[in-house]
Amino acid sequence: MRILVGVLGGLLVGMMLVEIFFAFLLPRRVKRDPAIVRSVFNYAWLPWRRIARLLPPQAADTMLGIYGPFGLLLNLVLWVAGMMLGFACLHWATGSHLGPGGAPVSFGKDIYFSAATMTTDGPAGLAAHTTSARVLQVVDAGAGLAVLAIVIGYLPSLYQAFSRREATVSQLDARAGSPPSAGRLVLRTVGRDGWPAVNRFLGSWEPWVAELMETHLAYPVLAYFRSQHVNQNWLAAICSILDACTFTIAAAPEGSVHSARFTFAIARHAVADLSYSFRVAPTPPAPDRLPLEDLKALLAELQALGVAPAQPLEVIQQRMARMRSIYEPYVNALAQRLELSLPPWLAPESPTDNWRTTEWH
Repeated sequence: MRILVGVLGGLLVGMMLVEIFFAFLLPRRVKRDPAIVRSVFNYAWLPWRRIARLLPPQAADTMLGIYGPFGLLLNLVLWVAGMMLGFACLHWATGSHLGPGGAPVSFGKDIYFSAATMTTDGPAGLAAHTTSARVLQVVDAGAGLAVLAIVIGYLPSLYQAFSRREATVSQLDARAGSPPSAGRLVLRTVGRDGWPAVNRFLGSWEPWVAELMETHLAYPVLAYFRSQHVNQNWLAAICSILDACTFTIAAAPEGSVHSARFTFAIARHAVADLSYSFRVAPTPPAPDRLPLEDLKALLAELQALGVAPAQPLEVIQQRMARMRSIYEPYVNALAQRLELSLPPWLAPESPTDNWRTTEWH
């Protein structure tokens, strides 16, 4: 029996250390092996999301926003608790010689000894008297120190990535509205210098999209961190950029929007990889996000600004339908999974953009 418990304890410690190594140190792959702690984190999200749906919108967003930091702490607690239990099983398997003079102690004190060794300078009244107990104590203390050092280095990187993401998301407010709208983005930008201005602006988003893909694959918990404003989120931002690229590529003159094509390619790559990483199947949105009437209204507003589309309506609609079919199902699946709202294609001009308002008005 003691041999079996010892083997199970060793496996538990090994699995927790491997998970920590994969989570914090190994550059993340899109195709990842199943992880125990990550699975618990993902399954805990389902009832959390279900409860949030019963709350008013503001309270629901607050509750959903708590889950990101909470999930991060949950991961850490589960990893550390798993190692503590594993080392306690190893001590029990070797006889629990931790009492005065090497006397055996209960399994509860094995857990206490393991936890105290990992988190402090050692438990009072208990000591390792055998060679195996001393070896386990050293490894236990070393594992605790390593986890602490890794976490101290991990958290600044995580929050720096979050800060960079949100700083860029907030830039869409004045240009695309709140929530962001691809149609509003194009209309507010095209008036400056026509299609070249739109092309330059969309090209400037390529680095942000590439960094978002890399950071959210490396730190999946970042996807659960929500923006400061209820009407903004990172998924709506990347969806708006994809929408704007789609409309620009379909309506602008041939060969004039190469930067928009590159941004579209990396953004579509990002949402597809993130969907696979979160194990969500592509699901087309229903109803259609851009009915024909809205497309006609967008083209009419564009012509009112003196910028005529280079293609007839039928060609634009066909091109957009083809491009939308390769990214909208992924974006919609992520939105359903993370309980984030997708942006409209063409929002009306509004005085309630975040930059126009404050909490005092």
